[in-house]
Amino acid sequence: MTNKRKIINDPVYDGFLTIEDEIIFDVLSHPYFQRQRRIKQLGFTSLVYPGAMHTRFSHMLGALNLMNRALEVLRVKGVETTPKEELGARLAILLHDVGHGPFSHTSERLLADLHHEDCSRLFMERLNEVFDGALSVAIEVFKGTYPKKYLHQLVSSQLDMDRLDYLGRDSFFTGVSEGVVGTDRIINMLNVKNDELVVDEKGIYSVEKFIISRRLMYWQVYLHKTVVAADNLLSGILRRARELASQGSLLGIEGLPLYDFLSHHYVLQDFEQKPELLDRFALIDDSDIDMAVKGWMNHSDKLLRMLSEHLVNRHLSAIRVSDRPFEPEVVETFRTQTQLLYDLEPRESEFFVNTGILSNHAYDYNDQEIRVLFKDGTCRDIGEASDQLDRHFLEKQVTKYYIYFPKELLLRTRECVKA
Repeated sequence: MTNKRKIINDPVYDGFLTIEDEIIFDVLSHPYFQRQRRIKQLGFTSLVYPGAMHTRFSHMLGALNLMNRALEVLRVKGVETTPKEELGARLAILLHDVGHGPFSHTSERLLADLHHEDCSRLFMERLNEVFDGALSVAIEVFKGTYPKKYLHQLVSSQLDMDRLDYLGRDSFFTGVSEGVVGTDRIINMLNVKNDELVVDEKGIYSVEKFIISRRLMYWQVYLHKTVVAADNLLSGILRRARELASQGSLLGIEGLPLYDFLSHHYVLQDFEQKPELLDRFALIDDSDIDMAVKGWMNHSDKLLRMLSEHLVNRHLSAIRVSDRPFEPEVVETFRTQTQLLYDLEPRESEFFVNTGILSNHAYDYNDQEIRVLFKDGTCRDIGEASDQLDRHFLEKQVTKYYIYFPKELLLRTRECVKA
């Protein structure tokens, strides 16, 4: 194709994203990136918020859009960044999530013992070979090894283009207004001081709202009880399918990439030593999981069949949340009840009854701090600069404990759930 300068309409920003670099168009057109059209950004969140059907593809384009704006703002403020470095930052943010598996975080480490950031790096390195080294700077920026640290911070920090886009985008498509942040204001307040990304003093209030919005979005969207229940159900399905595959049982997907990753326990070293694994992984998306689970509704294994039926028909577990861990006696009571309810073996009840932890930490002092640049040239952490968000509030990590169990037991054992 000769015309590689394109504009893409983005409803979140009520405007157009302009694709001006040919290499960006070529990366967008590559199958590795096109796969992101078939991976939902928020996994099972659409079970709660029906509009949350947007994809990783749209999020990655949105993050690129914000990167373009941020680089322009810094350029106007006199921050010296070469065209090659700007292109590297654009490619880095464009590909920051390319390593996600089906249903985003839900399947992470279930199909392969591999973090999505490591997988993104592997994809970027492969694309760098395909495009004759055009992504070399992007890879350094992504990894944080490029000399100009602020470029990496635009891609990955506590106030990066990734977070700014997904908060606004997820809020837009879920309809949860708490996620609305002053994205334009924050980007216009960005600056660089001593090679670090900072926010001009006038942007303090917008950053405060950003941090609070992120905390609220985690409770209302990302850690919603229904989403947690569906995530646990899919995890159980994949674990059971892996067990059956290891026993030599037929799953009806033999020969497909999904079966390869269910029947083997691949780790990062395997991907680095066997390049073909990455290509196999790139063929798996949400549709593969959907197809397999629908097929397993008729599987001869009772456990896999029941789990699959529950997910397809939205027959999700009940979830109870507590400030303290649930006593082992409570868990055992639910498992015993579940064995009787579904006629299961003792171990099988663990797929329907288990516990977990929900953790919400909107700010991390161990990570790259959000620094505020004052008019006198000094910089302070947002916890010191803000009148609203002191260090105690920012450091607070809220941890909650949950137990999930069949809804049929909800009325029978309501008295039993005492944390």
